[in-house]
Amino acid sequence: MKEDHPGQAGGCRCGQVRFEVGSRPLLTMACHCTGCQRMTASAYSLSTLHLSASFKVTQGEPVIGGLRGPTRHFFCPHCMSWLFTRPEGLDDYVNVRSTMLDDARSFRPFIETYTSEALPWARTPAVHSFEKFPPPELFPALGAEFAEKVDQGF
Repeated sequence: MKEDHPGQAGGCRCGQVRFEVGSRPLLTMACHCTGCQRMTASAYSLSTLHLSASFKVTQGEPVIGGLRGPTRHFFCPHCMSWLFTRPEGLDDYVNVRSTMLDDARSFRPFIETYTSEALPWARTPAVHSFEKFPPPELFPALGAEFAEKVDQGF
């Protein structure tokens, strides 16, 4: 992702819900867990992690869907596109579905998670792979490495 264009808009498939992120992502990810497989009807979900302060819904009212619990998954109430997630205990962050951004081409995954549940043929170009979710203490180093790689044209 280019530094000269740090923010981006996105929305659901039908266009009733729109949002903006005003910063480049802290990380890009692919998650292979069976929950993401089922919510996306695909081999994995793609996401970009942002600070909540840089994210805002600009049109429509997303609803909570998927599993209902401390981690909240937000969807368009009309087309049911999965838009973003507010992770449990991480209110300062929002995990935006990369493919819901208007131009998702530059958001290749830097890390992949839950490879222990990956379909055997599903591969990504991620730099780091984790059998489950990486431990929280790794995120500062992963974020710093990701930022450095982005600055180098990742």
